Amino acid sequence: MISFYYWKTIFKFSKTEKETLDQNNVTKLYLRYFDIGLHPESKNPIPISPIRFEENPKEYQIVPVVFIQNKVMLQKHLDVNDLAKKTFDFIAQINSKNKISCQEIQIDCDWSLESKDNYLKFIAVFKKLSTKKLSATIRLHQVKYFKKTKIPNVDSGVLMYYNMGSIASDSLNSIYDQKVAAKYLKSLKRYPLHLDFAFPIYSWAIHIRNNKVIGLRSKINSSALEKDPNFEKTSPIFFRVKQSNYKNGVFYEENDLLKIEEIKAKDLKEMAEDLEENLVEKPKEIIFYDLDEFNLNNYEKNTFKQIISCF
Repeated sequence: MISFYYWKTIFKFSKTEKETLDQNNVTKLYLRYFDIGLHPESKNPIPISPIRFEENPKEYQIVPVVFIQNKVMLQKHLDVNDLAKKTFDFIAQINSKNKISCQEIQIDCDWSLESKDNYLKFIAVFKKLSTKKLSATIRLHQVKYFKKTKIPNVDSGVLMYYNMGSIASDSLNSIYDQKVAAKYLKSLKRYPLHLDFAFPIYSWAIHIRNNKVIGLRSKINSSALEKDPNFEKTSPIFFRVKQSNYKNGVFYEENDLLKIEEIKAKDLKEMAEDLEENLVEKPKEIIFYDLDEFNLNNYEKNTFKQIISCF
């Protein structure tokens, strides 16, 4: 089954987004409802940028997703019970206001060894409160070292098959790198939780000045820069700024570099084939991150069906 993450703060489909959902018979969407971060002064957990609905997603099965920053779980005196209750109540409030009923909730958190105890307790408390199916995002390192990082008490996991490297000025792709992924693949057979897979379909540019990364610029790809006379392509992934200019509200200085990181259809196929070879159990769904016209325009219509047919 093909599903998508929807990661914008306003829920409203463009024509392309709706067509993609229809063409791929998508019935299920994972909607980011809000993030949880820390208040800058009080350091208490707070919801950040909750979603606003401009249309009703009634024809889809909706899975609310809450992204919790790891620094929240790292708080030594975190009141986990209170956080779980407030998180659940806020999801319920958004559902009730928008007449959405859901059967599943997903918690997205890249927990670490230091935050593990708070995180695992949060999941346990939340599961009791919600009485719904609960899924959690799982990173590659959490699969390989699960004896240390532990497995949350959820019904299933979603393996995020992206963000594998660090944002750097080198020539490696931080979104996806087959060599990095290969170090983890064998561990999948030993992982005791059912996993579905999330694949990346986004691209961005790493903005580099004097060999230092100064920012990440979303929704930029090679074809956008190839058409812009202010940039010249110096290698398959690097563009040099020919003259200082503003693009999408960002100032680029002469000789700055933009390193493009994007995922082609052939990369998605490679991911699917590598995963397929290392599975004990097939995934029930592949979730693409994320449903956005800018991302969808980089792929042929049948790409998503081709990927899912690998399993």
